[in-house]
Amino acid sequence: MNSKKIKTTTLLTTGLVAICLLVIVGCQKKTKPAAPPPAEANAAAATEIEQIICPVMEGPVNKDIFTEYKGKKVYFCCAQCKGEFEKNPEKYLAKLPQFKK
Repeated sequence: MNSKKIKTTTLLTTGLVAICLLVIVGCQKKTKPAAPPPAEANAAAATEIEQIICPVMEGPVNKDIFTEYKGKKVYFCCAQCKGEFEKNPEKYLAKLPQFKK
């Protein structure tokens, strides 16, 4: 090979490598998940309100005593309160932060 062909081949190879690197780096930036906007982050945090008061006796809850109602966990201070809630859940919904809109 003469020196002109070697220089041309070297330049083409270098150019192709540079283009490949730009494409790879560009693709990686596009595939990274974007951070949620602050408003969405605050809305997500607001929906995760922790229930700390029993809706029946209004004492501190025991996280081991709960039932699921409409897809959400409801915690109680004792098993008797759980049974009372299950008889008429709608009566206690206003006291539960996870059901407030």
